[in-house]
Amino acid sequence: MNVTNLACLKCGRWHAPGAPVSVCAAPGCGGLLEVEYDYAGIAGAVDRDALAADSAQTIWRYAPLLPVTAGGPRPPLAVGGTPLYRATRLSTELGIPDLWIKDDGLNPTGSLKDRASAVAVAQALEAGHTTVACASTGNAASSLAGNAASVGLRSVIFVPARAPAGKLTQLLVFGAHVVSVEGSYAEAFGLSEVAIAEHGWYNRNAAINPYLVEGKKTVAYEVAEALGWKAPDWVAVSVGDGCTLAGVYKGFKDLVQLGWLDRMPRLLGVQAEGCAPIYTALKAGRPLVPTAENTLADSIAVGSPRNPDKAMRAIRESHGAMVAVSDADILDSIRLLGRTTGVFGEPAGAAGLAGLRQAYRCGLANPKERAVVLVTGNGLKDIVNGTKAGGGPIRIPPDREALRRALAEAGLD
Repeated sequence: MNVTNLACLKCGRWHAPGAPVSVCAAPGCGGLLEVEYDYAGIAGAVDRDALAADSAQTIWRYAPLLPVTAGGPRPPLAVGGTPLYRATRLSTELGIPDLWIKDDGLNPTGSLKDRASAVAVAQALEAGHTTVACASTGNAASSLAGNAASVGLRSVIFVPARAPAGKLTQLLVFGAHVVSVEGSYAEAFGLSEVAIAEHGWYNRNAAINPYLVEGKKTVAYEVAEALGWKAPDWVAVSVGDGCTLAGVYKGFKDLVQLGWLDRMPRLLGVQAEGCAPIYTALKAGRPLVPTAENTLADSIAVGSPRNPDKAMRAIRESHGAMVAVSDADILDSIRLLGRTTGVFGEPAGAAGLAGLRQAYRCGLANPKERAVVLVTGNGLKDIVNGTKAGGGPIRIPPDREALRRALAEAGLD
């Protein structure tokens, strides 16, 4: 393992790697921790161009840059290696010549969160845990349950009652013990922390477990590698707790520190208007204030985010921006993404595209620059809102004349 220490972002205190801490243990601090590596040693031992030769094409290609022991246990699911598409038709429609779509909905359980959960399960196995647990609006939960099931670990999941049926079904099929909380995500999170502390389970809550951002950062590695180790100008990321945005930033920062990239791309964080506490805090230049969770994009419906500091740092230090988009814009982007690229994103997955479109409309981004949109989750996880976006079928009786009329009305004659 090439981890050198865990550094507190608030007080600067260092903690030894492997220490059983989630936040800074300094008296009165409790700040978020960040994993630091021996970058000079890694750069001297790992050839970036040789990574492409690894036939596995999973996140474990990047093991020297992950908080896992060399040769240690790994969950067998093929996490990572998702495609980066040149979105030609979408580019033409939007007038953005150099637009790319990273479809992370093709991970084993259908979301980017598999990257964090794979690291969580690897760490739990190394430490001898038999149970892993987390709170989630859906995707972190299903990713943890699936990765845990693949190695025989027990999973306990806390979700708000509004979690979509598709995600709940995944959890139950994977054999998870599901606690559905009649309340907000924040309340589900609080109960998970109580249970984890009382029972000594492995804590997969990415908002406070510093190691899980390390799994998420691998999506940045893959983007850079697919683009020939050239940083895009913009990367659009949907934001709930802030962990995914923090992970993308950490990934690109690693590559700059290794000398594998010459610069950091600008990050565009995207929240829903009905639940945009990080966007509001950044825009107003004041501390974060919890908000209601009024959006159909359940994966980013986090009114009391646990990782806002890392998310806001990612925006500031990348010279990026935050935007908030309406649910109507998100639904329109699901439809636009699907009909121009063949990629079906859930609401939070398409929010990045909605945010990029808004950034162009308001002049934050230049359409001549290269942009990458991270589609963080598969649309099959939320069929209710997918149906709202896509509309209904042509309905007719079994009659040839009715068929002709219907096709003519649809412009298909």
